[in-house]
Amino acid sequence: MATTEKEKLLQTLPQIGCLEWISVRPHKGATPVFLQEVRVQTENGLEGDHYQGSSGKRQVTLIQAEHLEVVARILGKESVSPLLTRRNLVVSGINLLAFAQPEGMEGKRQFSIGEEVILEMTGTCPPCHQMEENLGPGGYNAMLGHGGITARVIRGGIIRKGDAVKLVQS
Repeated sequence: MATTEKEKLLQTLPQIGCLEWISVRPHKGATPVFLQEVRVQTENGLEGDHYQGSSGKRQVTLIQAEHLEVVARILGKESVSPLLTRRNLVVSGINLLAFAQPEGMEGKRQFSIGEEVILEMTGTCPPCHQMEENLGPGGYNAMLGHGGITARVIRGGIIRKGDAVKLVQS
């Protein structure tokens, strides 16, 4: 099968990101707990997280560190703590939306974190009403387009702060 120019471009992702932050919420509504490492499970996502979904589409949530800077600037703040966004993982140095499955392309695009874990992007992670409470007035709108992605676990293992994040080449 011939590869189109778009397919070639989409496979050209030489950047390698870095896992900057890991957190879990032990139960719904709980304040996230920061971790240095966590076990990732194919059934339940991150060990110790409250995730209980049956579809597997939202086992892990990720946000770009660079987007936290954008949200802070929009809100006129010096910074925004990852705790306030309620996302599991913060990644820097790579465009998380580049992990999306392009329309018309066969096969799923997957990405790795560390040496063992493989995830597959399942969608974007839009803000919820709690962003207004957590970030202040305008927090919901500041997060629009900057909320990160959702993913399901393809292969589990241990991830650690500082691990590499990269596209799995097909």
